[in-house]
Amino acid sequence: MPVADNAIYHLAGALVRLSQYAFPLKTNEVTREHFAGMAKIDTTGASADLAKVAQNDSDAMQRIAAISPLWNSMLRTTCVATMLEGGHARNALPQLAAANVNCRVQPDEPIESVVATLKTVIADDEVKISITTREDNSPASQLRPDVVHAVTRLTDTMWPGVVVLPTMITGATDGRYLRLGGIPTYGVQGFFIERDDPRFHGRDERMLATSFYEGQTFLYKLVKSLSTVQ
Repeated sequence: MPVADNAIYHLAGALVRLSQYAFPLKTNEVTREHFAGMAKIDTTGASADLAKVAQNDSDAMQRIAAISPLWNSMLRTTCVATMLEGGHARNALPQLAAANVNCRVQPDEPIESVVATLKTVIADDEVKISITTREDNSPASQLRPDVVHAVTRLTDTMWPGVVVLPTMITGATDGRYLRLGGIPTYGVQGFFIERDDPRFHGRDERMLATSFYEGQTFLYKLVKSLSTVQ
């Protein structure tokens, strides 16, 4: 005896509304430097907009976010449905339906603010939100000139012509625990990957053997450079 009050329908409606919502676009010190640098080397015709993004131009941010999923995720908090479950039998009305929504939150955005926004977007009291894995937010570290200079100098030595740009990864690292403790933390790597075959967290994750050994040399020399007493 079907009724309109169906758990799967409630969840489906909530996810449709979520799919149609986008968190506000914004920059921080790291992303402004990133887009300013990209504007100088871009060959796709987007250099003017990239430069404007570095100046917090909202219209340019909209255009750049539409071009690249990576740039979009660097410029805003994102919440995406990744798993679904619901019902208990093919011939019975569902008692429960659930979805996992993975949120990648901007460094300066409180978790509570994101949850409040989700409740407003979902707009259904029958759909409850709970945090299954809470990762406390942490502020981004300032771009220290000595660190940037050391990375750039070593890169020029090992790979002349390669441009060094700061970037904000759209995942998370254990560096957040150090940042929460007031310790500036930076993720630096000298590893090159195949442009058209990224396999992060995927099956057969790999890199070229040459890149692996070059990366080890790069990290060793960088740490040695930064830890030398002047």
